[in-house]
Amino acid sequence: MNYNYDWLNEFSYIEFPKIRDHDPEIICAGGMLTPDYLLSAYSQGIFPWYNDNQPILWWSLDPRYVLFPEKLHVSKTMRKLLKKTQYTRTVDKAFPDVIHACATMYRPGQDGTWINPDMMEAYIRLHALGFAHSVELWDGNSLVGGLYGVSLGNMFFGESMFSLVDDASKLSFIPFVWRLIDEGFFLIDCQMETHHLASLGGESIPRRVYLDILRRALAAPTRRGNWNKLWGNYPQSSTWNKFFNSQSL
Repeated sequence: MNYNYDWLNEFSYIEFPKIRDHDPEIICAGGMLTPDYLLSAYSQGIFPWYNDNQPILWWSLDPRYVLFPEKLHVSKTMRKLLKKTQYTRTVDKAFPDVIHACATMYRPGQDGTWINPDMMEAYIRLHALGFAHSVELWDGNSLVGGLYGVSLGNMFFGESMFSLVDDASKLSFIPFVWRLIDEGFFLIDCQMETHHLASLGGESIPRRVYLDILRRALAAPTRRGNWNKLWGNYPQSSTWNKFFNSQSL
């Protein structure tokens, strides 16, 4: 006999508890780190963050720390470094190496990392499916900095970055933001405030505002796939050229 069953797969939509203005920042606990849970969570303004001795905790921060790409702050000193640097940048060339470096990076004031083996495996899977992306900064054949995150619609959800040499995270992040501008992205979700992100132009917005922007961002098609293949000549972009053709440099 033939039956027309609903078919559930790794892209099935998981309905998380509805977020209201008075809700706490931890929306719920449990679930799994499978693609359907992760993609559904991001599309609803939620992300996983937990320690090894906890269940998976799903967060929606209020306020939410974000960076509007057009508001990116690039100091004159950093522009000169970007122009003169000997480093090369790539995208989606070494995702597993980037997330491993982020997980093992020492961060003052933090005891351990939330990027445990299960998290690494989950985001490497998202990368293989074309939803998670990495930016790499190279000194010759050595990976010295970079970042990774998830992309849906016109939104990039930043997860973590690392630096093994001075300014490596900024030298990888700034040209990446310029390229996102060219690609039509209008918000980078930074999740929570850091001094590093504040120096680049990050700002806090109410959760309800963030959710409204997210809904608009998700109306655009997702640029799924390996961005190295989709973008071609990275990091060149019209925004990059605009900065480096400026007479003020």
